[in-house]
Amino acid sequence: MKRVILCGAALAVALGACAQQNATAVKYAKYITVENAKKHLTIVASDEMEGRETGKPGADKAAKYLAGEYQKLGLLPANKGSYFLDVPLSVTSFSVNSITVNGTKLTQGKDFSVLGGSGVKTISAQEVVFVGYGSEAELKDANVEGKAVLVITEPKPGAEAPARGAFNRVAVALMAKKAALVLGVGKVNPIIANNGRMTLKSATPRPVADRAPILMISNAVADNLLKASGKSYEQLKGAPAVQTVKASVEAAYATTVTDAKAVDIVAMIPGSDPKLKEEVLVFSAHYDHIGMEPEGTPGDRINNGADDDGSGTVGILEIATAFMKAKKDGKGPRRTILFLGNVGEEKGLLGSEYYSQNPVFPMANTITDLNIDMIGRRDPAHKDSPDYCYLIGSDKLSTTLHKISENANNTYTKLAVDYKYNDPKDPERIYYRSDHYNFAKHNVPIVFYFDGVHEDYHRVSDEVSKIDFPLLVKRTQLVFYTGWELANRDERPVVDVTNDMPANRN
Repeated sequence: MKRVILCGAALAVALGACAQQNATAVKYAKYITVENAKKHLTIVASDEMEGRETGKPGADKAAKYLAGEYQKLGLLPANKGSYFLDVPLSVTSFSVNSITVNGTKLTQGKDFSVLGGSGVKTISAQEVVFVGYGSEAELKDANVEGKAVLVITEPKPGAEAPARGAFNRVAVALMAKKAALVLGVGKVNPIIANNGRMTLKSATPRPVADRAPILMISNAVADNLLKASGKSYEQLKGAPAVQTVKASVEAAYATTVTDAKAVDIVAMIPGSDPKLKEEVLVFSAHYDHIGMEPEGTPGDRINNGADDDGSGTVGILEIATAFMKAKKDGKGPRRTILFLGNVGEEKGLLGSEYYSQNPVFPMANTITDLNIDMIGRRDPAHKDSPDYCYLIGSDKLSTTLHKISENANNTYTKLAVDYKYNDPKDPERIYYRSDHYNFAKHNVPIVFYFDGVHEDYHRVSDEVSKIDFPLLVKRTQLVFYTGWELANRDERPVVDVTNDMPANRN
């Protein structure tokens, strides 16, 4: 989409001329400052928060800090006297508890690493089937049911496909043929990580499917498996041919499902207009991040998440500061405003999904969600560009919202708005990858503010020292000005666009 630089006649009539600023909004936008943003982000993205992983103590510390700051500002708790909305979660973990090859017990992290699997089972296989690269021709007539299967994970000579991707496809094919155990030969990961898969807790838990364990084993283990053939793994790999070899493989694995709990943060400013206060504007940002690297990882293990999404988290806190200053001066918002700190975004948008199903204010009364996820950095495409921001989704449901968004920027902040990720055909599919999506699914208009993917995304190097605070503040002020108009205008944005985005984000 092409950026609108100047106000057109229709837009001017609908929203007022671009040059005409609201002096009251400008006054309170100035309370969004570099000093405050830096103060809060230094705490939110500190080592003490341990990467703010959902369900872990660090995220709980962050939630309590943020709720405390909202309370200091004078915002009200939005959930029956609480600043927290409990988000019930389930964690599904898979582990290989023991594996023995020809009487030799294997050690995880040294002899093998776990790539996948599910269910609870004990395996006793008396044969291993070597299937070479696991090509369609090699698997066509291979009898692998109930047996251990050995696969070469290196790319075929001359093949362009990455070895890991090819192995994943082979593993799926072998599971379909009911292999008991899928063994790839390659580099064993010495770091044992088993954080489990987190989902919203269901009233009727789904049964756990039985899927063969997929392991990466060392060359030494492969030699032990194949010793009855009279050849080493390297020898068989040199001229791969499907063959069955006598070998004893004993293994036990299990899937466990445990309960976990985390919280969304819900703080509100009640609307001042009796006719509009039942309508709600949401500012959202996820405060969780990806936690710590597994024990044994060398160097810094803490993913501080200063940009993702510490920047958005302090952004909505700064917006709350500005609106509360206005309220104390008798200029409070006409509509109610909810400041929503989502948990579990990094686990699959879980906190916002739960909120959308269990909202503290009816979704039908929610006029817009302005969602901030990463606004503190520049991506490589804008390294030397003027101040910019990616905007996503503003036109997907409401032409009114898109005009309000454009007008706010053209009138006040004058950022270079980039709509690259708003294209439905963009391969990154950013529209589906943050918490606004769970509002859009319910026909609530949204705008998503984003700075792009940079070299420190989801790395321990996403540190406060790399944040561009003046740019963070400018982007936050754009969100504030857009929210000021939405919170105070006579009419809510009309949902007048049929969303032609695909139905899901998978």
